[in-house]
Parts: sequence; C-alpha cells; structure tokens
Amino acid sequence: MIDMECKKKEKNMKKKTLAVLLACMMTVTAFTGCGNKKETVTEDVQTEATEEVVDDQAKADEVAALIDAIYVQERTDDTDEQCAAAKAAWDALTDAQKELVSGENADPDYFGRDTGDASKDDSLNEDEIGENELLVVSFGTSFNDSRATDIGGIEKALQEANPDWSVRRAFTAQIIINHVQARDDEKIDNMDQALDRAVANGVKNLVVQPTHLMHGAEYDELMEAVEKYADKFETVRVAEPLLGKVGDDATVINADKEAVAKAVAEEAAKTAGFDSVEAAAEDGTAFVFMGHGTSHTANVTYDQMQTQMDTLGYTNTFIGTVEGEPEDTACDVVIEKIKEAGYKKVVLRPLMVVAGDHANNDMAGDDEDSWKSQFEASGAFDSVDTQIAGLGRIPAIQQLYVEHTADALASSENLAKGTASAITNEVADGTYTVDFDTDSTMFHVNEANDGKGTLTVKNGEMTVHISLPSKNVVNLFVGTADDAQKDGAKLLNPTTDTVTYSDGTTEEVYGFDIPVEALGEEFDLAIIGTKGKWYDHKVSVSNPVKEGESSDLADGEYEAEVTLEGGSGKATVESPAKIKVTDGKISATIVWSSKNYDYMLVDGEKILNENEGGNSTFTIPVAALDTDLEVVGDTTAMSKPHEVDYTLNFKLVK
Repeated sequence: MIDMECKKKEKNMKKKTLAVLLACMMTVTAFTGCGNKKETVTEDVQTEATEEVVDDQAKADEVAALIDAIYVQERTDDTDEQCAAAKAAWDALTDAQKELVSGENADPDYFGRDTGDASKDDSLNEDEIGENELLVVSFGTSFNDSRATDIGGIEKALQEANPDWSVRRAFTAQIIINHVQARDDEKIDNMDQALDRAVANGVKNLVVQPTHLMHGAEYDELMEAVEKYADKFETVRVAEPLLGKVGDDATVINADKEAVAKAVAEEAAKTAGFDSVEAAAEDGTAFVFMGHGTSHTANVTYDQMQTQMDTLGYTNTFIGTVEGEPEDTACDVVIEKIKEAGYKKVVLRPLMVVAGDHANNDMAGDDEDSWKSQFEASGAFDSVDTQIAGLGRIPAIQQLYVEHTADALASSENLAKGTASAITNEVADGTYTVDFDTDSTMFHVNEANDGKGTLTVKNGEMTVHISLPSKNVVNLFVGTADDAQKDGAKLLNPTTDTVTYSDGTTEEVYGFDIPVEALGEEFDLAIIGTKGKWYDHKVSVSNPVKEGESSDLADGEYEAEVTLEGGSGKATVESPAKIKVTDGKISATIVWSSKNYDYMLVDGEKILNENEGGNSTFTIPVAALDTDLEVVGDTTAMSKPHEVDYTLNFKLVK
C-alpha cells in the first residue's frame, strides 16, 4: 500500500440538514390544528419543501459519486473526462447544495477549500526536453501554495544547479494528480506519463531525483516504474531520497540525516523567534517534528532521526508520526516524553517535504484528534503553537537534494545498462584496439591477436573486426540461435584474414565484422560451423585504445601533465604525475587532493590506495599517452561510499 495524502473525513454528514428541516415543518403543522383550511396549505408547503431538500441532496450525492470515481490510484482512459465532469457538476450546485456533498471520500473541501493560487505552480510537463532529463519525482500534494513553494522550490534549485539538464516533474499519487486536475485544471504527469514523455522526446540520459524522505514503499514503487523503462535510455540513474540509506536499526545515522536534522531544527527555532535550538530549550520550548509514518520496514528511519537529534544535543526535539509507526512516535507517546522532559511550551512542525493535508489538518487542525488538539487537551503545556511549513522550502534541504543529484550524475551505477560500470559509448570516430570477450573457450579470438579485435567508429556507429582460430565458423548472427534460423535473418559473412603467430608462421583464417551497439555490455551472438548447427554465445567489446597511441618510450621514469574530468569538480589530482615505462608498458602514480579514495578501477582491475596516512595514492596502468583513460574512483567522503567516473589524460612533459 502506498502512503496516501490521507484526507480526514468528518463523517458528521451534512445530511442532518434534511432532518432538521423536516422537524421544523412538522412543528409548523402541529400549530395549525385540525379542520383548519390552512392545514392543507401547510401540508403542500411541507411536501414542496421536502421535495426540494431531497432534490438538493440528490444533486449533492451525484457530485459525491463523481468525486469518489476520481479518488483512485489508477489513471484510466476516462480520467480526463471524469475530472471535467466532476468539476462541472460541482460548479452547478448552489452553496447550500455544496454543503451537502458527502461520500466515501468526497466532502465540500474537495473543490471548496482554498489552498492557494494554482497558477503560481509550474507542472513541468513540457516537451522539447533534449537528450538529458532530470525527472523530479514527488508523492505530491493538492495544496497549491505548498506545491509551488515546497516541491517547486526543490525543482528550481535543481534546475539552477544543472542548467544543461531539463527538469521535469512526476507525482506518484494519482489521487492527488486527479484532485489538482479536476479542481484547478492543472495536469501533472504520473510516472508512466513522465517516462513516456521522455521516450517520445528522445531523451538519452535520465536521472531520477525522488523528493521522498526514505527508501520506503513509495521509493520501491518508483524503482519498479523506472526499471520498466530502463531499456529505453542509454543511461538511467536514480538519486538518493532525502534521508539516504535506511540502516539496520535505530542507532544507524548518516550525514544526510544529520544535515536534515540541523536544517529543520534550526529553521524551527528561528521561526519561533530563538537564536538557536539550545536557546529554545532554555526557554522551556520543545519542538515536535511530525512525519507520516509507515508500516514499511523503513519506519526505523524515524527512530534514527530521533537518534540523530539526540546525537546533536537537541534535547528538546522529538520525532512523531501521524500513523504512529513506529509505535514510539505516536502522538500520546510523544506527549508523555515531553512531559517527562519537563518542557512546558510546544511547537509542532511537519517532518515532511510538503506542508499539505497532514500539516494543515492532522497536525494543526481544530478537530479533537489533531495533534494540536491532543497536546492542548493533555493540559500539560502552557502553549501549543504550530509552524505549517514543508522541508522543501528550506534552502539547506534544497541544497541536499542538489548534492544527491550530483552524486547520481557522478555515479557509475547505470540501470539502463544493467551494470555498475556505465561505460560511455561516446567514442570519437577512428580505429581502436579493443578487448573481445566471449563466454566460451570454444569460441574466441585467434591466439595471435591476444583476445583483441579492431573497433572502427564512423559517424557514431561501431563495428568490431575479429579474426577467429580457423575457418570452421562459417557465419555469425547478432542475436540468438533461434532467431538466426528465421526467414529474413541477416547473417554475417566471413572475410579471409591472415594471422601471424609468435613463431613467425602465418595462417589464413576467417574473420568477421560485427556491429556493436554499446561498449562494455554483453550481447547475443550466434555462430554456425561447417556441420550446420547454430550455437548461442554471449560476447562483449570493451576498453578501446586508439591505434598508433601505444608507448614508444624507452624504459625509464618520466613526468606527464595530467588532466582530470568527471565527478563534482571538487577533487583534483597532482600534476605533473610520475610515470614509469617497463618493457614498453606505462604506469602512472596518481595522487588525489583527498584522502578519502579507497580504491580505483582501471580496465576492470581494482587498485587499492597506497597511502593510508595522507592523500590517496595509486599506481595505475596507462594504455597510451595523450589518450582519454576512463577510470573509477571510490570515495568514502559522502554518507556512503560512491564509485565516481573520471577521465584521465596524460601528456608527456618534454
């Protein structure tokens, strides 16, 4: 079950109006007496009034049914029409009839509550996206002001920080999407709509930034939606939610939780008129940060946030949840905690990205079951105040989302490729030596070529030529053996190659030109031999080195200017770097500006840090000078280790 923006239902239905009117009419009848001519007139008036009231209720019930029909979590082909019909029917009601609207989920507030000016919000559903899209995914809110300020604030910060990427929006709560569309005629994409839009616009690189707090049910559903579309893009990366990884128990905290705890506590203290959280504590004021709560295993996150507050020394801050999950975050439990701590003043503030229905009703509402009412009813506090403001409007929170997006952009994880390497396919036109790997010792490149093939790139299209050990394989097919035998299958025909072995002998063998869609990614390649039977194989092409750029240097030690690209731009490496040539092979000593790199990946080889006491240092192989070398550096400087893609280039100092 997803966590809905639960609208509180006051089942004190307006249908009481009908009973009151009927009672009044009966009273009028009683005063007319028997046998009076006025009795007939009164009965007629009573009948007409009754019919009018019943008719009013019928019209209100019709609108309630239309609202209930769009208060669903699944979009259908009829949704647009249903939203328009519900609003038109509502607009046709009189003010008195609107007060009678009541259904399973319908009430007068659905259309009647003023939540701000929807025109101030940007639904970010434009086309003309370009090749790079940053999709910001939120649960959503029907409160217009909060949507524009909280969610919109995050989106604007992300766009400002990533000017080369098109920021677009998606909501995961169809109930909210329908509500906003029906009431304000503002159309917001759900996940499928947003991803379909990206595909239709030719987006190649997709980064998804959730605004969700944690790795909960909403995040899980988001990942399922993204994975369905992963093969539609060249790269797909999903950034962390606000509070980062969950952790195993309540004691596990991280840098993300610390940043959020500081930001919301300091903002609450400032809004309440204090110089600091500690100053509020001296005044006897406690802050309660109310989250949603969840039955998902990620609910331990709320206890971790309490641990984080305690670790920061914020003794007057308490974490609660609307749903009371986990149990120690329920309202009555939090009240007892604050009473025991001796604080006499309380400020309630949402621990939610948006200040929507929960903040306005469940936290700050006037109903007896709101948190404000429960705190007041306890009689334990001199004052109970509320701050209706979402996390999304706090600059420090916006910056944390910006950092999470930057981490995703720098990460080597790529859902589209199904691999942790995310090797780029943007290879310049030219000829390269590449590794050609297969899944079988029975099918491989001729030993004279040491597992290598020749990659030709022209106008962005890649073809690899390989020489086989003999002439026993007569055709290849890019795909499976079953597909190779279908009518119209395009088989690859052989070339005749001459290979030279280490002892100087030569031999004629068959070679093949094979189209390559992506580097570093396995693909199906079927083979057929002289016996006429097809076999399935998996192959991959990787590690391109431009021909003619291998080292001609004599063995010895040299220096090379080093350029570094990739990552966030904060890390650097020392330049010039020491390089060493041994038996024609080049190695370089890389010294980072940080001590937080624990390993590097170069051509699939994991190389460990050599200098644990100072800046991270690695000795890495270099295929060729003055040629881009794709590497990965694993940094532990963030809340969790991150593998970051970099490009190094070495130019010999003359």
